[in-house]
Order: sequence, then structure tokens, then C-alpha cells
Amino acid sequence: MTPLAVFIDADDTLWENNVFFERAFERFAGYLAHSTLTPAEVRGALDEIEHVNNRIHGYGSANFARNLRQCFQGLCERAATDADSAFIDSIEHDLLHHPMELIAGVEETLAYLNERHHLTLCTKGSPAEQRAKLERSGLTGFFHRVEIVKEKDTALYRRLGEAHPRAWMVGNSPKSDINPALEAGLSAVFIPHPYTWHLEHEEVPKEHERLVVLDSFERLRDIF
Repeated sequence: MTPLAVFIDADDTLWENNVFFERAFERFAGYLAHSTLTPAEVRGALDEIEHVNNRIHGYGSANFARNLRQCFQGLCERAATDADSAFIDSIEHDLLHHPMELIAGVEETLAYLNERHHLTLCTKGSPAEQRAKLERSGLTGFFHRVEIVKEKDTALYRRLGEAHPRAWMVGNSPKSDINPALEAGLSAVFIPHPYTWHLEHEEVPKEHERLVVLDSFERLRDIF
């Protein structure tokens, strides 16, 4: 088999990620304890902040904490205190240092793919944070290259496709991994995750000649 260029997402494709942010939000909503807004309504307010700030500051734990601070300042029904700031700092700390939980079959499947294809980790977020997670995961040696970008969009995938005409993108996010890669002319493997961040949700094509949908990471061995 001729080696392929396979670009693989990190968060919620190789290891658990968003579930920790969901737990962090639950802590935040409980601490805020708004007298009239439900947690879902607090989440809506945070979403509006993230839609704006993520385009400016990007993603990751520090930026999430920034968004929580802004949300707290806008919704808090009393004067904010140093203790409030320390609480949000603790959320950021816990997100940066949570234990790595690899998704089932990832390590064995990467070992299999690494012997046959050229693997690139393709992730967005804070470069320092993403590299630290990769080191903690123990998966560094399976990748020939690491791409950490501010945003994964059509322009990025067009650039990757120009350098690798037979490239594939593998990931769990329709918005960042699948739809822009298909639009740019790459092939894609969609591996849905039950805790994919809701701001990454989009419909994927029901039928597409360059799209494969799998129910687990380890099934990549069936197509590569």
C-alpha cells in the first residue's frame, strides 16, 4: 500500500477532553448560583461570549477561564471578590492538569497506522497546552509531525491538500475536522464522540464519496 498522509485530531478523538470542560462548567454554574437563570441559560450566555472571544483568543483552558470570568462579571448578582477570581483560577488549573484518558484502542491503532502511513497530529488550541497533553498522553512517538493551529478551517485544509494530494483528516468534530476538510478536497473519517463540544456540532453529508463514518477509532485499521 502506498503510504498516505493521515491528519488526526487530538481532543475527543485520541483522548477525552470536552467532558472535563463540561464538568468545569457545572462547577461554575453551581458556584454562580444565579437566582433566576437556569444552568442552560447561563450556558447560553457563555456561548455568546465564546463565539466572540474564540475568534480573537483561540481555544484552550486559559481562554475558557477568560470566558468564565467575563460571564461571571456579567451575571453575578453581587460584587465580585478575590475568592471568585481564585475559584475560576482553580478551574483553569484543574483543566490544565487533569489525568489523560485515552480513548479505547487509540494506542494500538496508532502503532498499526504509524508503520504504514505518515501521521500528523492536527489540533487547534494553545500550542503549549496541546503539546503538554500530547507528551502526557504517551503518544508522541507515533506522529511524524505536529500541527497546532488557531483554527481548523477550509483554508488550512487547502494548504494541507496542496502539500499532500491524497490526504485524509480523521476527527470527531463536524465543524472543525470533517466539513471543511471535505470542502477543501480532502477525504475524511468521522468518528462521532458522545461529548463533542456543542459549538462544534454541524450536519455532515449523509452520503459523500470521500467521507467514511466509523463508530470507533480502532476501526481505522479496517480502511487504512
